[in-house]
Amino acid sequence: MNTEPPGNLSPDRPPSGVVGAGALAAGGSAYALRDILATAGDREPGKILVLVTLYGGNDGLNTVIPYTDPAYAAARPGLAYDEGQVLALEDGAGLNPGLKGLHKLYGDQRLAVVRGVGYPKPDRSHFRSMDIWQTAAPERPGTTGWLGRWLDTAGGDPRLAFSFEPVLPPLLAGATSAGATVPGGALTLPKGVTKPVLDGFGTAAAGESPAQARAAACFADLVRVQGLMTDVAAEAEEDDAEGQATATGGQAPPLDQQLALVARCVEAGAATRVYSVSLGGFDLHADEKAAQEALLTKLDKPLAAFVERMAGTEAGRDVVVAVYSEFGRRVKANASDGTDHGTASNVLLLGAGIKGGLYGEAPSLTDLDDGDLRHTVDFRDVYAMLLADVLDAEPERILDGWRGRLTFS
Repeated sequence: MNTEPPGNLSPDRPPSGVVGAGALAAGGSAYALRDILATAGDREPGKILVLVTLYGGNDGLNTVIPYTDPAYAAARPGLAYDEGQVLALEDGAGLNPGLKGLHKLYGDQRLAVVRGVGYPKPDRSHFRSMDIWQTAAPERPGTTGWLGRWLDTAGGDPRLAFSFEPVLPPLLAGATSAGATVPGGALTLPKGVTKPVLDGFGTAAAGESPAQARAAACFADLVRVQGLMTDVAAEAEEDDAEGQATATGGQAPPLDQQLALVARCVEAGAATRVYSVSLGGFDLHADEKAAQEALLTKLDKPLAAFVERMAGTEAGRDVVVAVYSEFGRRVKANASDGTDHGTASNVLLLGAGIKGGLYGEAPSLTDLDDGDLRHTVDFRDVYAMLLADVLDAEPERILDGWRGRLTFS
């Protein structure tokens, strides 16, 4: 079930070919960090959505683990966690041992776990399924993203919705407008290039065209983002009492950097209402158990730290975080101690107005659809809640096919 992606795409990177007319009109705008911070103090009252995409299809059954169900261990004996390993929640469920920070937040009633999230007639292709999640159009290929359509109704200013991903994700492409990206990738320069040369690249010259001036501004900002990310990594090392090194030689992993940039923007009072960040690598068809636990640790540490940081400021207390992946994995393990593409999984919600606990009915591990979980919650019902309760929008103007908003009671 693992197929090679076309062109330069991979299951761990967002597809860039599905964009709406707004994205084309806006050029999939690459804005500078200064453009976000220039709106400092302009934020209207309301909550802020931070959307975390886990690319590759995270295994939901080994994230929120039904460890008391005998069918769980029977289906994946080499992958299953036993009662002594899981971080217990309730109702016979527990979190992966890599999610210690999120487990603490659950204990504080600040983490909501929505189980069994999916959609009718699920698609097991990475790209089609991610397209479905990002456009909220399971029945037919979508041309606009669900948050892009929200942006259309919110006035269309691209600074209202930012992505710190390499390319504009389809979810931020609307019919008449689009969100924007802030470039934050590694900057590699030839030997001998000095700081005065860099400053020259980033300085607009008299008489040059607006496009050239814009390019200079973006380059200067890229240098500033690199410096900010270095500062973020240094702060992370200072805050890490155990001095744990990362796989990148002491540099914070990308999600740390993305969430740190979001935190800076929120704390500055930027007008942005939606931020999109991501973590890839979850397409684990072999030797999954240790690899997924390591990835979930890379999710857990920066995400828990971000939530705690946001709880400390007035602006931060308006932030809601939603974590999702394009699908879960099959119930039964494969012959390589991994799992193949599946269907329903979990959505994690944290932050302002989110009452912690378990929501949705846990899918049966024995009443399966061709070996896959049957969804019990439509993902569009989760989106309807985020639109109405976080973004002050009318879901009926943006979503088709949703049955009712997810509620916390």
